[in-house]
Amino acid sequence: MKTTTVSREITALNEKTDSILIFDRQKRDFKYPLHFHPEYELNYLYNAEGAERLVGDSVEHIGPQELCLVGPNLYHAWKAGDSAPETEKREVTLQFLANLFPEDLVCKDVYKDIAHMLKRSESGLLFSPETAKEAEPMLTAVSRARGFDAYMELLKLLQFLATSPDQRVLASNTFQAVNTATTDNRIEKVHDYIVAHYKDKITLGDAANILNMSPVSVTRLIKQRTGKSFIDFLNEIRIGFAARQMVDSDMSISEICFSNGFNNISNFNRTFRKKQGLTPTEFRSKYLGKKKVL
Repeated sequence: MKTTTVSREITALNEKTDSILIFDRQKRDFKYPLHFHPEYELNYLYNAEGAERLVGDSVEHIGPQELCLVGPNLYHAWKAGDSAPETEKREVTLQFLANLFPEDLVCKDVYKDIAHMLKRSESGLLFSPETAKEAEPMLTAVSRARGFDAYMELLKLLQFLATSPDQRVLASNTFQAVNTATTDNRIEKVHDYIVAHYKDKITLGDAANILNMSPVSVTRLIKQRTGKSFIDFLNEIRIGFAARQMVDSDMSISEICFSNGFNNISNFNRTFRKKQGLTPTEFRSKYLGKKKVL
């Protein structure tokens, strides 16, 4: 298998002079190759049911109305999938620079909801169909406004999205190497240890020694804070790294298996499918397609 190149998209935004770029289009064709860019991107799609969305290591079919926020430098793509090629689809893509909300601004209380949402979007953020429907006229308002008015409309939209219910993070935190699993420092210590040693043999006893707790207490702590067993917590991190290697390298699946701490292929395949809903082979095929992404 040849090494895959994920393209860095060069957007039309000028970092020194521009703030927002928005496309509002009607189209029948539907194909966006795997790419990334330093800007935030908000994507609204209508009437593209059955198309595939790829964000980080998340691969899903979309519904009739979709709204997704992708953070800076996160791999993403949309493919036609099972969507009807003859139907006309509406696509609104809104991009804005990361420095549009500098740190000394978003630390203010008035921006705290937006700041939290932008942080979560580093792993991709999917909004509910109900939120997407309500946001559509607000996206139109941003599209039609100019200059400072467009900025104000964007603020209204982002605040609405930031406080909307039923948001869902898409990519695993290890795909982007971002730890959003918990605010508990003890869990963070275990997480950081696993990230540093995920290729090695790691036991519950290792976690217990790090925290100076009994194995039973560590098991209970991880379950309470993450809803996962220790093994599931460990494997989720390993699978995140494995998924990244499938995108970034030409390593075989067996090489990826053993380089991420798994002892046999069958266990790796079973664990990967449980986490991703696809076998490693299916994931690689769906993520990369049949051709090299340029």
